[in-house]
Amino acid sequence: MADNGPGAKGIWGKAEKGYAGWFSGRVYVTGWLYKAGGGFQIGHPLDPENRYLRHSYVESDQQLNVYSGTVVTGSDGTAVVELPDYFEELNHDFRYQLTVIGPEFAQAIVSQEVSDNRFTVKTDRPEVKVSWQVSGVRQDRYARANPFSTEEEKPEDERGKYLHPQAWDQPEENGIDYEQWAALRDYNEHPTPVPPDLPDKK
Repeated sequence: MADNGPGAKGIWGKAEKGYAGWFSGRVYVTGWLYKAGGGFQIGHPLDPENRYLRHSYVESDQQLNVYSGTVVTGSDGTAVVELPDYFEELNHDFRYQLTVIGPEFAQAIVSQEVSDNRFTVKTDRPEVKVSWQVSGVRQDRYARANPFSTEEEKPEDERGKYLHPQAWDQPEENGIDYEQWAALRDYNEHPTPVPPDLPDKK
């Protein structure tokens, strides 16, 4: 547990090679999770014994939820898209994208926006297949209580330092975590009864 400031760390790890942490199973985080990059890695579907397949995340400057699917309009050129029953409770500020699928040209519009967790698509011809995507900004209680900030000033003890010094052609000594890493490395090379930065609790 760490509760002595915004830069405090309950668990801290670093690895020059390999992984600073390895979790085999589900990992649950009740607060914000920050990262410089990420994605999934699985066994390659075409060659799982010899290759990996990686995809990166889709990022946004807002807390967006994305929903998508396809629908076919009826003889009157309309179709109602049903969304989850929690959609409007969870989201607001809706955005729509429609793409007509088929060999012939057709136009599609959102004729009625989201209401009662559904919206209506209208095409200028009957029986047209339409791919749709709707996104909304989170408005649940946690999101409202913890608004997302895209830009913020560094705390005083991190100013003048870098998260990734090598990316900015800076020496590792200019890294935010360099002092902590150096203390841990020194402790591993010259172990003492007291871990670095921790009082002796005998």
